[in-house]
Amino acid sequence: MDDDGRYRDGRSDFVRGAKDIAKVAKKQVGKKMGRGVDKMTDEYTKRSYKRFEEEDDDDYAAVQGNDGGYYRNDSRANDDEGHSDSTEGHDEDDEIYEGEYQGIPRAESGKAGSMDGATAAQAQQFRDLSAYESERRKDQEELAEQYEAILQECGHGKFQWTLYFVLGLALMADGVEIFVVGFVLPSAEKDMCLSEPNKGMLGLIVYLGMMVGAFVWGGLADRIGRRQTLLISLSINSVFAFFSSFVQGYVSFLFCRLASGVGIGGSIPIVFSYYSEFLAQEKRGEHLSWLCMFWMIGGIYASAMAWAIIPHYGWSFQMGSAYQFHSWRVFVMVCALPSVAAISALTTMPESPRFYLENGKHDEAWMILKQVHDTNMRAKGYPERVFSVTTIKTVKQMDELVNMGDSVAWHQRWKLKLTTLFQQVWSNFLSIFSPEYRRTTYMMMAVWFSMSFSYYGLTVWFPDMIKYLQKQEYSSRTKVFLKERVDHVTFNFTLENQVHRQGQYFNDKFMNLKMKSMVFEDSLFEECYFEDITSSNTFFKNCTFIATLFYNTDLFKYRLINSKLINSTFLHNKEGCLLSDVSDDNNAYMVYFVSFLGTLAVLPGNIVSALLMDKIGRLRMLAGSSVISCISCFFLSFGNSESAMIALLCLFGGISIASWNALDVLTVELYPSDKRTTAFGFLNALCKLAAVLGISIFTSFVGITKAVPILFASGALAAGSFLALKLPETRGQVLK
Repeated sequence: MDDDGRYRDGRSDFVRGAKDIAKVAKKQVGKKMGRGVDKMTDEYTKRSYKRFEEEDDDDYAAVQGNDGGYYRNDSRANDDEGHSDSTEGHDEDDEIYEGEYQGIPRAESGKAGSMDGATAAQAQQFRDLSAYESERRKDQEELAEQYEAILQECGHGKFQWTLYFVLGLALMADGVEIFVVGFVLPSAEKDMCLSEPNKGMLGLIVYLGMMVGAFVWGGLADRIGRRQTLLISLSINSVFAFFSSFVQGYVSFLFCRLASGVGIGGSIPIVFSYYSEFLAQEKRGEHLSWLCMFWMIGGIYASAMAWAIIPHYGWSFQMGSAYQFHSWRVFVMVCALPSVAAISALTTMPESPRFYLENGKHDEAWMILKQVHDTNMRAKGYPERVFSVTTIKTVKQMDELVNMGDSVAWHQRWKLKLTTLFQQVWSNFLSIFSPEYRRTTYMMMAVWFSMSFSYYGLTVWFPDMIKYLQKQEYSSRTKVFLKERVDHVTFNFTLENQVHRQGQYFNDKFMNLKMKSMVFEDSLFEECYFEDITSSNTFFKNCTFIATLFYNTDLFKYRLINSKLINSTFLHNKEGCLLSDVSDDNNAYMVYFVSFLGTLAVLPGNIVSALLMDKIGRLRMLAGSSVISCISCFFLSFGNSESAMIALLCLFGGISIASWNALDVLTVELYPSDKRTTAFGFLNALCKLAAVLGISIFTSFVGITKAVPILFASGALAAGSFLALKLPETRGQVLK
């Protein structure tokens, strides 16, 4: 019989029994205040209410489902065996009038109802919180053991691999986000006339956004769900990443990249927590390590797209002089595709059943676990196998009923909901510093900070050192011309990397050419003609111009340093920016190629860590990889050439990735499910803060000394490996 038919048949019985049930409910509301309440989802309230209507008041017969049996005959007898009140709560103690279930008093109750509500609220204040927490902790321990057994029955198969690729797209989007700004800066600085401080801020703003996003989305994921929070965060990332490809000004582009970073900041803490809650103990370490591969794939994708798109300057259009859309903007748009794909794929996946069980939603969790079981069994060729689990332990809830009344405006309801949600998130964050988790949290903070400080500092320092070595090599090839005299000569070819001192130029023409890294010092230009000149890093110092015409050039007066202009004219100057240096296509290709190699180099480390994670343990993997990375830092002193620095970059990246994989797995397993993404998000936010500090400190020593970055990196890694050994090993344990 369908639900609508049973509803009509039982309606009259329900109406007759409602008043009696309400009386009993009022007596028990103080004792049962924290049970079966879910303020976040009205749908679950309706479903619980509908099932209540279906039951006969005196006879609790078994409800036989199509799946082979969900409920048992005597719910009251099984209540002590771990039944969820939201599923088996049809005894007299738990039956509540619907309005009261939602926190709304009955209309006829009047003043007496308000007094009962105040009494119940007062009773709630004086509950024994220590006993309550003890009961909740016991529920969580029982759930952890039962949940592990259920995952063993569900097996590992098609469902987990499907989720693996879906969540991999979200992790790939995070990897792409790290590289986007660095790849577009050389081109974007031309369009936006970026100064060196502006370029530095644009490079750091993504990390600041990810720091905020990791903390916010990590906290929300423990309250409103992993899937829903990840969808929201990825949506924000994709929308603002798309907008950033069209905005023209520096400030608007900076804001869009900040918002995009805030969105993608939730990816890492949610993805690892989400996936871990579908993995059995013996598969968890290995498959979480395989999931890290997608961060590498994101870096390879970004490098390949930059290589294929940005140098093609013909891929552009403009609308007047105010709006320009060059190839680097196409690249920014393409980099939003992994996030969009992750959103589309994630809509087909369910919420974490562990999250539902932690929040008292037995029915939803059971259905998802049955889906996992059936999907895997069908894929393995055993469609006849039946999911044998009938009931699952749920955790005692801490939510309270809130009487908002019918007359409260909608904006006040939303304000109260948001305020309550913020308080819950903040309280959950503070709980990771409670005596039970304080030592673990402080140790993990130190390990995360040291790892991030050294890793991000060095990975940005390497490319900057390569650029510095390139400039040194370029400067070594500079040609110097002294006291030359040139008369009636037309220059229509590129002039590059030259210094002309005390030269004299009479009736010469400089037409349709590019000047790159050209310097004229103490020189005389008389009756010369400059037309259609494009320059970069070009200056005229202490020069004299007599009767000289500049037509359609970018040789603005601020390129003429301490120079004299006598009867000279500038006509139709080109619009643009004064750029100290513009990389050519070969240098651009080199940047993309170095990033590609550095990202690809982590592949061996990913494979080794995945294969050994469950064999040698998380702590040995973390400490061992950190020690080897520390030793590899001392080889940096031998990096005196471009090829040597590239090789050292690949070596460091390939070794250190194993530490990151072990740290991700360890973070997931050290915290219970109701605090997992909150703790992971906070530690990941600390990671981004350490990255900003490391990048700022390490890059300040480029071209000055290698000793300080080497000492900083090796010291941080050594401290991190020592502290890691003080953490508890989580291999072979059930997920808390």
